[in-house]
Amino acid sequence: MSLRDLFAPRRPLPPALTLEQPSVTVALRVNARARRFTLRLAAPGSTEGAILTLPPGVPLAHVETFLAEHRGWLARALAEQPEGRRPAPGGVLPVDGALVPLVAGTHRGPPVLDAGRLVLPGGRRHGPVLAAWLKERARQRLVPAAHRYAEALGCRPTAISLRDTRSRWGSCSSAGRLAFSWRLAMAPPEVQDYVAAHEAAHLREMNHSTRYWAHVERLMPDYAPRRAWLRKEGRSLHAYCFGG
Repeated sequence: MSLRDLFAPRRPLPPALTLEQPSVTVALRVNARARRFTLRLAAPGSTEGAILTLPPGVPLAHVETFLAEHRGWLARALAEQPEGRRPAPGGVLPVDGALVPLVAGTHRGPPVLDAGRLVLPGGRRHGPVLAAWLKERARQRLVPAAHRYAEALGCRPTAISLRDTRSRWGSCSSAGRLAFSWRLAMAPPEVQDYVAAHEAAHLREMNHSTRYWAHVERLMPDYAPRRAWLRKEGRSLHAYCFGG
């Protein structure tokens, strides 16, 4: 950094930057806990195309340089991103890895899975209702699975929560709190079980060392194809928009 840069007044960070190549709006999110730049695509259907999380006090010039250096990655990621889909009667929704037809119903309460169809309640916004239904379905599978795998390793999570995370399918804090994406309810059951085992293993090893993967293999000797499915197909689960 030159003396001119050091003493020049800093321009305040705007809420977003618009790039021309590729043509995309990048939202800027300052996070006091961030230690580095983290760039990811926004959810399909968002007004932003990507989100850059950064530590406090970063000069705008550094942000612009970082984005310029990652134009290629952004262009490739945007080209590979699946088109956003808004579930509604007449469409389909993945449930446990299978595409289930959505049909309109007249009942009150949550959707009902009946004879291979998901019947939606009448007179309500479908997106939030489906999101709540998927979250509860994920809870019913992931919570007992996580406890089961943790017990097999002689551990116990202190808490388990379900969220709509974008950057990871699960997490484990140093305090033993596990968190999972409820969108996993759309993935095959064996993939859901893999993520539960993956996070339970972090209760023993808070890293991805050889010892950590030995714990995963002990819990699930055939984890490799399940992990591969998530890497290949997982992005498609974020294409479904449940905002309205």
